[in-house]
Amino acid sequence: MHTSSTSNTLNLGILAHVDAGKTSLTERLLHAAGVIDEIGRVDAGNTQTDSLALERQRGITIKSAVVSFAVDDVTVNLIDTPGHPDFIAEVERVLSVLDGAVLVISAVEGVQAQTRVLMRTLRRLCIPTIVFVNKIDRRGARYDQTLRGIARRLVPDIVPMGTVTAPGTRDGAFVPYAAGDPAFTARLVDVLSAHDDALLSAYVDDEAGLSPGRLRAALGTQTGQALVHPVFFGSAATGAGIGELMAGIRELLPAEDGTPRAGDPVSGTVFKVERGDAGEKVAYVRMFAGTVRTRDRLPFGGGREGKVTAVSVFDRGSAAAREGVSAGQIGKLWGLGDIRIGDVVGVPHARRGGDGQHFFSPPTLETVVVPVRPGDRGALHLALAQLAEQDPLINLRQGDLRQEVYVSLYGEVQKEVIQATLLDEYGIDVTFRETTTICVERVTGSGSAFEIIDKDDNPFLATVGLRVDPGPPDSGVEFRLEVELGSMPYAFFRAVEETVRETLLQGVHGWEVGDCVVTMTHSGYWPRQSHAHGTFDKSMSSTAGDFRQLTPLVLLSALRRAGTEVHEPLHRFGLSVPDDVFGQLLPALSRLRAVPHAQTAHGTSYLVEGEIPAARVHELEQLLPSLTRGEGELESAFERYQPVPGEPPNRPRTDRNPLCRKEYLREVAGVRR
Repeated sequence: MHTSSTSNTLNLGILAHVDAGKTSLTERLLHAAGVIDEIGRVDAGNTQTDSLALERQRGITIKSAVVSFAVDDVTVNLIDTPGHPDFIAEVERVLSVLDGAVLVISAVEGVQAQTRVLMRTLRRLCIPTIVFVNKIDRRGARYDQTLRGIARRLVPDIVPMGTVTAPGTRDGAFVPYAAGDPAFTARLVDVLSAHDDALLSAYVDDEAGLSPGRLRAALGTQTGQALVHPVFFGSAATGAGIGELMAGIRELLPAEDGTPRAGDPVSGTVFKVERGDAGEKVAYVRMFAGTVRTRDRLPFGGGREGKVTAVSVFDRGSAAAREGVSAGQIGKLWGLGDIRIGDVVGVPHARRGGDGQHFFSPPTLETVVVPVRPGDRGALHLALAQLAEQDPLINLRQGDLRQEVYVSLYGEVQKEVIQATLLDEYGIDVTFRETTTICVERVTGSGSAFEIIDKDDNPFLATVGLRVDPGPPDSGVEFRLEVELGSMPYAFFRAVEETVRETLLQGVHGWEVGDCVVTMTHSGYWPRQSHAHGTFDKSMSSTAGDFRQLTPLVLLSALRRAGTEVHEPLHRFGLSVPDDVFGQLLPALSRLRAVPHAQTAHGTSYLVEGEIPAARVHELEQLLPSLTRGEGELESAFERYQPVPGEPPNRPRTDRNPLCRKEYLREVAGVRR
């Protein structure tokens, strides 16, 4: 394969349901491109991208990894992502930096639960996507049935790029359609003309005038616009279809011309953070414009900055040391100690994911991490803080009083990974408390409260009044002012707003409060005063600390008056079961508080679709094998929040409990009594 130097770059994601063969495909592509001489195997633990010891032991991808190879005049930065749903956060961080994707499907299992979640998201973000059906050499591999499943369950606008001979055997091969093949031409015209009226008119007016070249160009254009999806078949194990897939990646997915343009401001996104051998932070950045060079002072994260001490760029394999990383490229940056995942470097770029939006559902589970040796408590918090740098969605939170450390989770496998990582990398042995569901609180009415400086039993040199009102769905927390901005120093307003947002992480019942508007209705302070000899007198002067300590008391009082309702996460589910066990299934679903919405017969099976509380999904997964003789298939994904029936669950507080004034004032250090 020709590997001349080029400025054209394609940042390509490999995505799939777990065990569909992503990592094996990555190995095969690297071998075909001449980057590696020997193909690693997942079960042997010697692949290029699964570098963590735990990944090698379990044979699954846990962290996204970047490798690079050349296809003719295009440098492809390939990002291998996890397939297990417990590590969907790794996939989320990668999506914002992709130019295109290959979605891998097994020819044996077909479309699976995670495949559908991924394809929905790729389509929503308009990421150009090629489908690769892997494992045509495995027993049970199916061609026609897999294509029908893709069209029915994933996306209808697909273009099969060839056929398969001897499926299900080691001789299974992919045979691409010839450019003038009548059936292929008819399929192309049918799919492409649905998005191109001119193409349809040309076909109707003069069928012969639609040359194979014009159709192929239109296929490239519409693939690049994420309107249609070419489908290739092959085998990462035998190499069948790999050459055709690489040619399709080169021809049909949009590479970026990374030639630096003079005057372009630096713009990039950090999608991964890891620790180097010496414990230093290393940031993976996708550059959209400009160039970052060693020794540059680099602004990032909307107010922070640091000096870049080293740069490496991915090029034909792993990353190699370079003087700088430019538009279109992926590089690793050293020296930025405060950098975080999701940070924009330089100026923001008009690109998906640049505003911190989430593409997948948030974690809905939580557990307490407990060190086996009590003396490891401090080291545990430090280690988990470093893990949270690499995976912010574990939402690390620690109780101020009991010093318990909570982490958010997508599932039980993620818990095992955290446990093994803490032991292997930090020497800390841990156990976990029972996993619980993460609920949220919604404001149900309006409520106000205020405290006046030097009045009643307000021990703080601050006046704070707040009103809480419900906000629109998915609006988050909005902070407003009904007082003059000039009525006190801006630092005090900032202290109130920051404390409001922090306090709302634990509402009346201990759950995070969202979708509300908090309005500041009263403000007041004592100006800075000094003794006669000129020294600052804290007892006579307001500080930001007064506002930070008073705000939780006022806010929780207003919140309690407004009223909140606890909502639990609800999953939509699809459950396929043999028709003869369907009658036993419905009572089991009822016991789990699942609500079926649709029941459809498909031959000798039933598809049941509905909603189920997230807390009961794991129970359903455990029940399914015995209920369905091991033949049941379940897929579920977060759908929405709904009010919890009956007595609302309370979450243990990790703050100083502003709901109990006496206890709060006793715990807050430095309170004047």
